Amino acid sequence: MKDYSTHEEHQLIQDNNELVVIDVREHEEVSTGKIPTAVHIPLDELPHAISHLDKEKQYIMVCRSGARSNKATEFMNASGFNASNMTGGMIDWKFDVN
Repeated sequence: MKDYSTHEEHQLIQDNNELVVIDVREHEEVSTGKIPTAVHIPLDELPHAISHLDKEKQYIMVCRSGARSNKATEFMNASGFNASNMTGGMIDWKFDVN
């Protein structure tokens, strides 16, 4: 499993429009802002939402600190997806949010 720092992820987002960022935080957490290109799927909803995701795409999982997104990354990879974790989460994200 590959982990990316917030700076590495920001560069990946800038360079790769095929990359899918999934924010696994809870609804109230996302209401304070998220990475503009991120899709919001709370961690507990991920097992149900996974059937709508494309296994051909690359995913980076995001949460507040990196712990929940690490669990989400492990789940995604075990389910046959190409997923990575953003270490440091939104706590370390220093770029624009919407």
